[in-house]
Amino acid sequence: MGCVNRHDLGLLVLRAGTGAVLAAHGAQKLFGWFGGGGVEGTTAAMEAMGFHPPKHSALAAGLGEAGGGVLLALGLATPAAGAAAAGAMAGAVAVHAPAGFFAQGGGYEYPAFLGFTAAAIGLTGPGRYSVDHATGHAFNQPWMVALAFAGSAAAAAVVGKRSRARMPEPEEF
Repeated sequence: MGCVNRHDLGLLVLRAGTGAVLAAHGAQKLFGWFGGGGVEGTTAAMEAMGFHPPKHSALAAGLGEAGGGVLLALGLATPAAGAAAAGAMAGAVAVHAPAGFFAQGGGYEYPAFLGFTAAAIGLTGPGRYSVDHATGHAFNQPWMVALAFAGSAAAAAVVGKRSRARMPEPEEF
């Protein structure tokens, strides 16, 4: 197997794995699957965390994760998919940041990893084994990368600023 095939196969494995994890995480928020709270439970959590409007925030987080994950797994609209998932994970990082870095303490390690991985896939491209490749990269153009990531960064900045302004201070033990 040549280097190009290994590269494309590696991208397929990375896209499929990352996309599946993100899609499952978003399905918890949207549909209550895999032990999640569904839209109502996620809305209540968003309200408790200070996101306003909470239902819109819940839907945006769920769609960014589930939709971005499915599109990443397929390798379809890869720049937008990577940017959407990375933006959703940036919001999760903002929520978990007061607890520090490591996940065992409630920190932002896991959402940061998913966000960086989604962003890297969006920037790198889907590889040969993808819907984008099969469609002649109609939804994977260089200008789409810049537009998708600029939009996602702007949205994440607004969400992070709005959530930090309303987040209660962490309790000391």
